[in-house]
Amino acid sequence: MQSTILLADDDIELSGLLKEYFESEGFQVRLAADGVAALAEARKPGLDLVVLDVMMPGMSGMEVLKKLRKVSELPVIMLTARGDDMDRISGLELGADDYVPKPCNPRELLARIRAVMRRGQGPGEQNLIVVDDLELNQGSRTLLKSGNPVELTSTEFSILAALLASRGEVVSKRDLYVSALGREPVPHDRSVDMHVSNLRRKLGPDPRGDNRVETIRGIGYQYRVA
Repeated sequence: MQSTILLADDDIELSGLLKEYFESEGFQVRLAADGVAALAEARKPGLDLVVLDVMMPGMSGMEVLKKLRKVSELPVIMLTARGDDMDRISGLELGADDYVPKPCNPRELLARIRAVMRRGQGPGEQNLIVVDDLELNQGSRTLLKSGNPVELTSTEFSILAALLASRGEVVSKRDLYVSALGREPVPHDRSVDMHVSNLRRKLGPDPRGDNRVETIRGIGYQYRVA
């Protein structure tokens, strides 16, 4: 079954070229040329992922992402201006799964799309990890906290799964990039840091009132256990 992606960008020529390339790689592609149309398309059923440009008329990509995250955890890859760290950080804070700077290499963007979609599929079998008040199911890719569901993006889920699987041990940032984002880290990339920050906010303290995820400076992160 073909996967369907939404490409939201007001650069009509670029969108047409990317659409042709992605379709040649087996994807179905929907297009949106402004933020209002992008949000409307993203809310329709049948989508597997959104590629969302930050700068669009009508409604910015950031505003689209903010509104979308209120109703959906659909995977989103942001297209940001090269070197604009604030756009990248803001996008990750709002729940983007990854970002690609523009102008982008179509092959790199395709690789990021496939990496994010692989994370969303998860393993075929049931695989429970229970730590404190958290119950993480890798088969259904769901998380319960004290029996209540917690909505996580695909990337947030993958990072938390890696931390819980190695609870009490330090997980390097590089390992989190490879396992959760499907790529090697690049200089000045704070993607994992921002996803961990989102996890801390969504999960809150552990039952003892402590921070769940500890930063190990210069190395990575550790999920604390009593």
